[in-house]
Amino acid sequence: MDILGATLRIYVDDLDRAVPFYEGLAGAPAQRFARGGVQAAAVGCFLLMSGPESQISVLRAVSATIAVTDVEETGRVLAGLGADIVAGPVVTPAGRNLIARHPDGTVYEYVDRRAA
Repeated sequence: MDILGATLRIYVDDLDRAVPFYEGLAGAPAQRFARGGVQAAAVGCFLLMSGPESQISVLRAVSATIAVTDVEETGRVLAGLGADIVAGPVVTPAGRNLIARHPDGTVYEYVDRRAA
């Protein structure tokens, strides 16, 4: 299992207003997408999210997004180390992901860029 990096999850009220700041900070354009009622923009190492509080409150439980080479392998390693796989792997707009609760109770999203 190789960890490639981490993404900071930021929850904003107005995505259109927040994106230009983070584009300037990261020096890169935002990649926008939606999932359910949540609008998102990936800008460098930042993932901005906005949407109904009922959906955002669920997302807030995840501390960070961690990029890995292979989500399925990561799931096996995590389970072997005592983590609970809460959801996944599933296909997302950016690849595959899974949600895992570590033995200390912290919840992380793990993602790869592999197609289903």
